[in-house]
Amino acid sequence: MDNDFPILVVDDDLVSRAVIQKYLHKAGFDVISAGNGKEALSLFDQRFCPIVLTDWMMPEINGPQLCRMIREKKTDGYVFIILITARDSKNDIVSGLQAGADDYLTKPIHPAELIARINTGIRILRLEQSLKNANEEIRLLSITDPLTGCFNRTYLGERFSQELSRSLRYNHALSVVLTDIDHFKKVNDTYGHQAGDLVLKSFAKCIMEQIREKIDWVVRFGGEEFLIILPETGGAGLERVAERVRVAVSKMPIPCGQNNLEITASFGGACANFSQKKDLGMTMEQLIDQADEQLYRSKREGRNRTNIKVLL
Repeated sequence: MDNDFPILVVDDDLVSRAVIQKYLHKAGFDVISAGNGKEALSLFDQRFCPIVLTDWMMPEINGPQLCRMIREKKTDGYVFIILITARDSKNDIVSGLQAGADDYLTKPIHPAELIARINTGIRILRLEQSLKNANEEIRLLSITDPLTGCFNRTYLGERFSQELSRSLRYNHALSVVLTDIDHFKKVNDTYGHQAGDLVLKSFAKCIMEQIREKIDWVVRFGGEEFLIILPETGGAGLERVAERVRVAVSKMPIPCGQNNLEITASFGGACANFSQKKDLGMTMEQLIDQADEQLYRSKREGRNRTNIKVLL
């Protein structure tokens, strides 16, 4: 059963619809059906079908009208539409294709031709998905730090404004943590840059294991500096997260040759408490600057510690 490409069959003639379904089920396809265009649109909204076979002549919403309506929708992917018609004049075929159909079948339908046309549609849909996947890979490469897998500063500029706008709109707190590996230069000088890269990767992995998946996110902010963004997180939550990461890092052995490297990190956090006051006039740069001040305070006080500031 090819469940990746469910097929929606639309025909007001019960017998014709049953015959098409029989051919498709026999070929192993997942099929749902509708008796008219209106019902088809309702089913399509409930479950995305990348392949639609629709009869031309139907009450209320005919085949070409259904094609246009589907094309106007925002869908999860491309929809390959085959128009089924008893009309075989060139003008009718052109009219159907102009309405948004990709292909057509004339009645009576031959099962082998039906399956061949469906398979043509599947090849096109797979090519489209491959192109989307390739574009997504390129996009991810453009916003990701290649060493650590964290987001980069390009992505920070794109997404942070969205987080800030959402916090203002829904009156939620927004927190950031700036963290820096303590004495990182000594690691490079003593063990070499390969060991330094391993420390950076281990540090980033440790951070990501301690934060909420798909809610919080991490940016490699500088050489050994990382920025953690914590949406919908107030001062108490900010401090808990920073301390949890700090403790986890301090307990994390990093294999390096015959030895285990042990590292610590310093943390500075800032919280814009929009839940208390709706507009603080806060920008991304200002919030990060506040976290940076707290980070340097942690370093002045002896490193391997956390300081935060809540902006009311």
